[in-house]
Amino acid sequence: MILAAGNGTALWYITRASGVVSLLLLTAGLVLGILGTVRWRSERWPRFAVVSIHRNLTLFAIAFVALHVVTTIADGYAPVGFKDAVIPFVSKYRPLWLGFGAVAFDLLLALVVTSLLRARIGYRAWRAVHWLAYASWPFALVHGLGNGSDARFGWLLIVTILCAGSVAAALALRLLRSPVPLFLRAGAGAVAAVLAILAVVWYRGGPGKVGWAARAGTPSYILRRHSSSSTTQGAVNVSTTLPKSFDGRLSGRFARSSDEAGDIGIAFGAAVRGRVPAVLRLTLWGTAAGEGVSMSDSSVTFSPVSFSGYSGKIVALQGNQLVADLTNASGAQLRLTIVLNLDGSTSTFTGSVHGDGASSE
Repeated sequence: MILAAGNGTALWYITRASGVVSLLLLTAGLVLGILGTVRWRSERWPRFAVVSIHRNLTLFAIAFVALHVVTTIADGYAPVGFKDAVIPFVSKYRPLWLGFGAVAFDLLLALVVTSLLRARIGYRAWRAVHWLAYASWPFALVHGLGNGSDARFGWLLIVTILCAGSVAAALALRLLRSPVPLFLRAGAGAVAAVLAILAVVWYRGGPGKVGWAARAGTPSYILRRHSSSSTTQGAVNVSTTLPKSFDGRLSGRFARSSDEAGDIGIAFGAAVRGRVPAVLRLTLWGTAAGEGVSMSDSSVTFSPVSFSGYSGKIVALQGNQLVADLTNASGAQLRLTIVLNLDGSTSTFTGSVHGDGASSE
């Protein structure tokens, strides 16, 4: 049976994409901001055009950062709430690296608020906050490497190098044209070079190395979703770590068949998103009863990622709510309460699932 992609999957991809786009826009805005301080211009790009593009890029960056935050919270895969996105270093999920992202977000929020109140707070105060907002770029860069799921992929490393190289080139031009004494400019350049070397060393021993997810502060129950074991004992241990209670979101397709005698069969297949990602399949057999089905038999399988699979039957059916009792190979019991919202025109459905009592007898 073909399963429809869940909304959670779409949100996950939007979160990743918006994070990368935000970094690119912040980089472009920072580079143009630095170039603006040295009065950079050309015949095709007069200074007012550079300033205008810088402002628009910053607005786009803020919009994509907001999208990144909203989709991260809405996805629900990682336990990140609005408080975690605004207050740095309080999250239970990778607190340090998520905290850097919260700092970048707060700096951009301060830029928006002070820009709206510029007439009241004065140019100098606005300018000070405007310069402070440039600090959002390094925080966003470290956040993306330390907290992102793509840190070990070559394409993200290339994007990061291009962003860092662009900023470094703009800073080098700024130092060359600066009126400050040469020894101070040389010292600033040396500090920048040392920071770049330290960043490379950190990446190679941190996000670029296997096992970073655990070291970064990912909760153990999320790590267990991706863990696997090739031994029987390992399979038993994994099955007993299924949470005692959990909730998830359903998204999938259903197919209905019937014969001349009035017997009906309905098969459902769904992806489960949430604390326990899984594949859920259930089949009902029965006879027509008005617009519904009078059930005579059923079959249910629940296959969590990296956990032992469960199978059983539906024990209660009322309207669009079903209750199923399941067991796995080691004897662990699981009760699922399932709510289905069907769309007959597209043969698709959404809904929710609640699991209770994954215990071994």
